[in-house]
Amino acid sequence: MAPKPLMPLDEAWARLRDMVAQHVASNPLSLEQIDSFDALGRVLAQDLVSSVAVPPLDNSAMDGYAVRVADLSGPGAVLPMSQRIAAGQVGALLAPGTCARIFTGAPVPAGADAVVMQEHTEAADEGQVRFTEPVRLGQNIRRAGEDIQSAQTVLSAGVRLTPAALGVAASVGAAQVPVYRRARVAVLTTGNELVMPGQPLPAGAIYNSNRHTLRGLVQACGAQAADLGVIPDNLEQTRAALRQAAEGHDLIITSGGVSVGEEDHLRNAVLAEGGLEFWALAIKPGKPFVCGWIRRQDGSKALYMGLPGNPVASYVTFLMLVRPVMDVLGGLSWVLPRPISLKAKFEWSRPDKRREFVRVRLDSDMGVMLHPHQGSGVLSSAAWSDGLVDLAPQQVVQPGDTVAYWPVAELMQPAAHARQETA
Repeated sequence: MAPKPLMPLDEAWARLRDMVAQHVASNPLSLEQIDSFDALGRVLAQDLVSSVAVPPLDNSAMDGYAVRVADLSGPGAVLPMSQRIAAGQVGALLAPGTCARIFTGAPVPAGADAVVMQEHTEAADEGQVRFTEPVRLGQNIRRAGEDIQSAQTVLSAGVRLTPAALGVAASVGAAQVPVYRRARVAVLTTGNELVMPGQPLPAGAIYNSNRHTLRGLVQACGAQAADLGVIPDNLEQTRAALRQAAEGHDLIITSGGVSVGEEDHLRNAVLAEGGLEFWALAIKPGKPFVCGWIRRQDGSKALYMGLPGNPVASYVTFLMLVRPVMDVLGGLSWVLPRPISLKAKFEWSRPDKRREFVRVRLDSDMGVMLHPHQGSGVLSSAAWSDGLVDLAPQQVVQPGDTVAYWPVAELMQPAAHARQETA
């Protein structure tokens, strides 16, 4: 029997998008109210509508003097200072023919229609101020509501709360914000050969790097990571570990054990405990990737994504496939980052029949340099790189060619300009 054709990445993305959309439709995301001071990175669950104008009153953009423009005949005009207004104070009506000393952020007194910066003034006689430059109506005044109007939606549901967004929430007085509960992700690694750092390393064993990498990736992407340890290479123990992981988690991630070897039990365990959506992708690294679901005791499902055991393959498939699913489980839209077209500073003369992702780093000229070791077990190449170059099947590259560069930072948390895919 001929082997089943490998699934192209674009088809896998479409299948994943539909799968996670159906899952969320059947399992609505829950929300919680949290202190806006602690909401960095969380996803807003409802529109945030301002109950105040920002700024609430006309205020000064400069340290200087509030004036009535009609009182100034031109450069050299002199006015007596009638009051002093600091930030947080509200001045009295500005008497005609006078000026008010005013500081940045202080409310502009009624009657004033311009603020003159102090650099354009000089002291005259005692209590008198000379204005040395022309003055125009409204200069250096921040108008009430010019940033935010009362009843305006200032942040829309579904946005990740950045430091600037939290500042906006604070500026409208939002002490608490409604956010989606963070996606709960169970992380499991497989293999009898795995040893944790700090333990003796027997012959034939290796330290478990995937456990650290995957847990770190989950946390860096804003989800709640639960490290459930290592699964031995045993079918029944693998099934039991998946059943345990399904309870209380939205998504289960495993690394290793998803290929076709005699000690690779995860595919059969998933079939026994739930179901498969697809398996085996036309990408390098990352071919032995499994996607499906695990049945919970109450009949609901936890999503399952089985990553390859080779460290770089696990890393790449997480960025390309797991992260967008995890985002939707945390309240974001399905978003795929948009690659950047840059010049290659390398040669690639050994193309693969699969779509390939190679580890690269930007140089000072915004060119793309290739790590010299591209094996799927060379995790140091991932630590060295700041992005991936996306190579089409059979694509060769010569220095100076334009290539598609995916920044790792945006693969982990896509920016607002990323490409949103809709069903």
